[in-house]
Amino acid sequence: MKYSIVTFGCRVNQADSLRIEEQLRAGGGAASAAADADVVVVNTCSVTATADQGARQTIRRIARDNPASRIIVTGCYATRCEEDLAALPNVVKVIRNRDKERLADVLVERSMSGDGPCGAPIEPGIGGRTAFSLRVQTGCDEPCAYCIIPSTRGSGQSLPLHHVLQEVTRIAESGFREIILTGVHLGSYGRDLPTPVGFVDLLRALERINADVVFRVSSLEPMDCSPAIVDLIGRSGGRFAPHFHLPLQHASDRMLSLMRRPYTLDYYRRLVDSIRDLMPHASIGSDLIAGFPGESEQDFHANLDYLPDSPLTHLHVFPYSDRPGTAASGMRGKVGGAVTRERGMNLRAVGHELTRRFHTAQLGTVRPGLTLEDGTLVVTDNYLKVRIPAGVPRNERVRVKVSAVGSGLTGELVA
Repeated sequence: MKYSIVTFGCRVNQADSLRIEEQLRAGGGAASAAADADVVVVNTCSVTATADQGARQTIRRIARDNPASRIIVTGCYATRCEEDLAALPNVVKVIRNRDKERLADVLVERSMSGDGPCGAPIEPGIGGRTAFSLRVQTGCDEPCAYCIIPSTRGSGQSLPLHHVLQEVTRIAESGFREIILTGVHLGSYGRDLPTPVGFVDLLRALERINADVVFRVSSLEPMDCSPAIVDLIGRSGGRFAPHFHLPLQHASDRMLSLMRRPYTLDYYRRLVDSIRDLMPHASIGSDLIAGFPGESEQDFHANLDYLPDSPLTHLHVFPYSDRPGTAASGMRGKVGGAVTRERGMNLRAVGHELTRRFHTAQLGTVRPGLTLEDGTLVVTDNYLKVRIPAGVPRNERVRVKVSAVGSGLTGELVA
């Protein structure tokens, strides 16, 4: 069976798709372009209406370009609107998130029937991936007013600690040198286990593991990023990358309250300032929502007052999108589309300047990193993407000096 996997959305979906691919390869499947595949798995996101639209368009395009393909749709949009997706061309099955882990088993049983070639393990470079995204947690119990994910992913569920350690050992032995820890509500890791532990306990266990691998922590909610976590990452000696993603969502306390976010701007400011004090070189990204219901001009300008002088290094800006079933969808004071787009554009302009400032500050520095693609791209520990001359293969640990800042970063290897 030739398969193709198309993934939308966050690192959690990317981790889920990687797990599906591992299982398909182990069952004898062969990766292929969607236009040539027997089966195409579309792993959807439903954070915004734009994500929904993108999934529908992709499914129709695959069916048009490959009329013989069988399309299986999974993910959050598939969980939320199963019947709508089932009606699209070439869709033979819609699998909700709760059944996603059985998806590959079903495909292997139906398509291989035990007669396929010997399976191949996952390794760096498969599907264009050099780092391995490992989902250690899924689901969320937070009541954020705008978010549909708790209804599509369910309550928080964590992998047992011993299971995570076994997975890390297996992944490292497969040749991966960087593992990205991910989850829907990653910072809640361990709270649901029979003997509860905290996310910091997971990090401490990973710090001690005997494996040649660096860990990168994906998005953490600000209230979950404790001083102990910041200190552990900062003093880990390179075991954990100095890279944080802490979604602020808004710099107005009034808007944070309406969004049902359990922190204030002052709390957030003190958190990111503490990271900058301990790790001046750290990358600190954030998410912001433009045009949330009730957002006044004064509320919006709170973002412009805080962000330019903050230690943040990059921003992901999302225009607010009604998600049926969320508290925000029923709120009054909806912001018009034109205003939302303008505010989003202004926030992105601030984000571009923050990134430019961070890149300029890194000029001349030497950072450890990992080669990607054909070896001419390095992602550094602090999440810089630096182009280097050819000559080094993918998945090599290197030290790179940032030598130029332009439309992108360029550098040179140092001993």
